[in-house]
Order: sequence, then structure tokens, then C-alpha cells
Amino acid sequence: MELINTLLYYLNFSFVRYAIIVGVLIALCSSLLGVTLVLKRYSFIGDGLSHVAFGAMAVASVMKLSNNNILILPVTIIAAILLLRTGQNAKIKGDAAIAMLSVSSLAIGYLLMNVFSTSANISGDVCTTLFGSTSILTLKQSEVIMCIVLSIVVILTFVVFYNKIFAVTFDENFAKATGTKTDLYNLLIAVLIAVVIVIGMNLVGSLLISALIIFPALSAMRVINQFKGVVIASAIISVICALVGIFASILLSTPVGATIVAADLVVYLFAILVGRIK
Repeated sequence: MELINTLLYYLNFSFVRYAIIVGVLIALCSSLLGVTLVLKRYSFIGDGLSHVAFGAMAVASVMKLSNNNILILPVTIIAAILLLRTGQNAKIKGDAAIAMLSVSSLAIGYLLMNVFSTSANISGDVCTTLFGSTSILTLKQSEVIMCIVLSIVVILTFVVFYNKIFAVTFDENFAKATGTKTDLYNLLIAVLIAVVIVIGMNLVGSLLISALIIFPALSAMRVINQFKGVVIASAIISVICALVGIFASILLSTPVGATIVAADLVVYLFAILVGRIK
């Protein structure tokens, strides 16, 4: 009862309610796309794009933009498109392109934040950006509205093009042979994941967002064999872990992003056990 009363007390604050809304939406969006990325062997694209978003955030901070997402969102989307195109080039394989772009963006971003320091606590700013330590608890109403709008766009797009995404995910060559514009839908997937990366950085940070995308999908795949079932289970797991992580971080005073990822890890280990028993 004491824990419940404590949670009810914190729910009276708007920043806690904002964190819950954003956390649930980001968890839902990332889980839907995570299944496709894992099956297409694009798991690390989330990690690469998160580092690009970090670099763009550093540039936006140096430029002192009132809304960093004005720069971060288009840059991350362009990077997703370039990764897709470069990944299809025989000279630069997909994993090499992701690693190259990831490391370069991270290094340039950190370099800019040091050379053009806009804060007395650079280490704290970097830690917050990379691990999402406090960002989720300092959201403005405008940022929450933007997150809601972008999340609705991602979810509706996934639902509308579900059949095409399913076809491209499982057998791209066959889908292309039947007339499906696979390049277009691969591009759509890349753009959607870029949007999820940008809105997810406020929840778990740029380094941990890939875990939010991958873990729920892997957990669901351990116990379910159907694509639709995996997508639904992944969404449920992701939302529950996000809520547990947020509530636990409030009660235990732990970093929000790391706590959510820890919850996802626990569920994944449990799913491994259930899968072996099954």
C-alpha cells in the first residue's frame, strides 16, 4: 500500500504523466518495427541511427536551436536513407556502413560539444543524451504533443502497410518478383525507424534505444512462431517493461533508460527459459 500511495502521489505531477505517455508510445512504436529489423538482420541500424541522432543533437545545441528536433529528425531520416542505399552497394556492406557512420557521428558529436561548449557540465549533458538519465522527466508539453503525433503516424503507417512489410520482411526476392516495390517499402521502414530513434532518445538515450527495439522482439520470438503473434507479444512486452521501468526508476531513484532496458533484459532471460521448456 505504501508503494501504491507513493506512485499515486507522483502521478499528481504533470512531468510524471508526460513520461508515462511518451514511454508507452515509444515502447509500442519501437516494438512494432523491432520485429521487422531483427528478421531482416538490420538490428544494428537502430544503434547506428541513434549515434547519428546524437551527432545531430550536438550540432543543434551548438546552433542553440529552440527545438532540437527541427534538425535531428531530418538528419536522422537522411542517414537512414543513406544507410539503406549504401548497404545495397557491394563495395560497402551494410554492417560496415553502419559502423562507419555510427562511430563518425558519435565522435563528431562529442567533439563539437567540447569545442563549442554551451554548458558548464558537458559530461552531464553527454551522459543524459547517451543514457536518457533525466530527459524523460523534463519533457515540455509541446514535446509530448510532437511525440504523440509522430507515434500515431508510425503506428498507422505500420498497420496500413502491414501486409507489404510482412512480405518484404520474410521473402524480399519473392515479393519483388510479384511486383511489390521492395525498395520503396525498405525505404519506408528506414524512415519509420529513424522517427522512432529520434522520439526514443528522450526515453532511454541514444545508446540504449537499440535495446528497446531489439529485446521485446527477441523475447517474443522465443515463445511464439507466427509473425502477427510475435508483433503483438512484442508490443505487450515492450509496453509493460516501459511502465515497470518508469515506475521502478521513480521509486528507486534509478536512471529511467537503464531501468527500462534492465526490465527488458529480465523478460528476455525469462523468455529463453520458457522457450526451452516449451
